[in-house]
Amino acid sequence: MTPATLPALDRGSRLYVYLVSIVAATSGLLFGFDIAVINGAIIFLREQFSLTEFQTEWAASSLLVGCVAGASIAGWLSDRHGRRKILVLAALLFAASAVGAALPRNLLDFTVARFLGGIAVGVASMLAPLYIAEVAPPEIRGRLVSLNQFAIVSGILLAYFVNWRLAMLGPEGWRWMFAAAAVPSVAFFVALFFVPESPRWLTQQGREDEALAVLTRVGGAERARRELVEIRQTIAEESGTLAELLEPGYRRALLLAIALAVLQQITGINTVLFYGSIIFKEQVGNHSESALGANVMVGAINFVATIGALWAIDRLGRRPLLMLSAGLMGLCEIALAGAFLIQPPPGALVLGLILLCVASFAVGLGPGVWVVLAEIFPTRIRGRAMSLATIALWVACVALTMTFLSLVSAITISGAFLVYASMCALTGVLVWRFTPETKGRTLEEIEHLWRPREAVSAGERAQPRYRIGE
Repeated sequence: MTPATLPALDRGSRLYVYLVSIVAATSGLLFGFDIAVINGAIIFLREQFSLTEFQTEWAASSLLVGCVAGASIAGWLSDRHGRRKILVLAALLFAASAVGAALPRNLLDFTVARFLGGIAVGVASMLAPLYIAEVAPPEIRGRLVSLNQFAIVSGILLAYFVNWRLAMLGPEGWRWMFAAAAVPSVAFFVALFFVPESPRWLTQQGREDEALAVLTRVGGAERARRELVEIRQTIAEESGTLAELLEPGYRRALLLAIALAVLQQITGINTVLFYGSIIFKEQVGNHSESALGANVMVGAINFVATIGALWAIDRLGRRPLLMLSAGLMGLCEIALAGAFLIQPPPGALVLGLILLCVASFAVGLGPGVWVVLAEIFPTRIRGRAMSLATIALWVACVALTMTFLSLVSAITISGAFLVYASMCALTGVLVWRFTPETKGRTLEEIEHLWRPREAVSAGERAQPRYRIGE
């Protein structure tokens, strides 16, 4: 059924909204699987191709370099061709990468396949939360955008479980680890043909009848008409150029988004998600199978904590969760630094602290940053603006992944975790001082938070208005 043929309803369908969001969030499942599958496979890759420390970092990071490229083009492509069409392209790249990474003859073949998968991840990481935010009603938008993060952690858990089971096939089992992603990739590709285009993008393109049909299906006829008027007015007031983000007010939104995106990564969570098996095997002394089993526990706690985030983010708000998350992560990483000073490191203590650290991230910084990035930009340039923030996120992720083993060699693993703890402290300060609370606000209301005072009409000034940092 196309958006133009959707029936006009007096009441919207929450079931429909959830189904559409679940389809979009399937890209998050593939995202999570692709970034986490390397954790188990890297042990076997290192042995089969006799990788040096730098080559190991490159094998783990090649996907992330593709993520930077994907995020770089996703905004422009989605603003030009629509959110759904570009997600279809991402589904095809996910499938191609899964097959290619399973059949490499050398490290170059492997990194090329993973680079293609990274393009898909970069596109999906930006477009899935953006698409959901543009479809979802304000009162459940945080929950639905967080659904994408829930799908990501589901993919991570699935990857860890698949790694653990397929490791029993022996040295060649890692090939099947990557090939397993082809099945959900095809399912995602098919499902995308049954969801509508973003109503905000349709309005921007002058296809208001289609946009109204989608909004009606989501929130009912009366609410749809009101929301369409708001969207139309917002688009009419905007220049639609990226240069607008450099103007006072919006420039602050861009700088905040980039800072949050970078800090989400350099707080150190991906050291566990990408190198967990190496940490457990080489730093704690576990065997390969027990290291992969520990990863399954990490994925499980990540999954459970994200369920808590889905419940809390629209009840407690974005800011409290982000500050709590950063604080707990910092304390865990300080404790980990101390635990690794003990020789040999106590395996149960290290695992417990890592599980608590991952849970702290999953309940706040994991979903919260993506929600904020999807909410704070103006409609007409949201795709390109969020693309900039997502590029910054993936560049930070590449930097973290490409330097972790080298950093451990230079200042020990305890020193590395102390560096990451300091980044958690900086994140807490940034959220406390500069991040607005967006809970329960429409995207159009959030946009007005950033406008310079002189740009606000006299009538708007008469209304109580939230101030950034309150």
